[in-house]
Amino acid sequence: MSRYFEVNRLYKDSIHRKVSGVCAGLAKHWCVPRWLVRVAAVVCLILLPTVTAIAYITATILIPNR
Repeated sequence: MSRYFEVNRLYKDSIHRKVSGVCAGLAKHWCVPRWLVRVAAVVCLILLPTVTAIAYITATILIPNR
């Protein structure tokens, strides 16, 4: 059981990062392609810029680096 939590923890991905690694870390955590998470983030940024910017900055601060 503890192995599951070690493998499935949410971290920022510093290797595949473009800005801060939040989208790459989410993609790795959810097992989806990085480009899909990044496209979703850009679409959300266009549709809801203030909410998305606050969520991204908060995630950048709260999600640990690996």
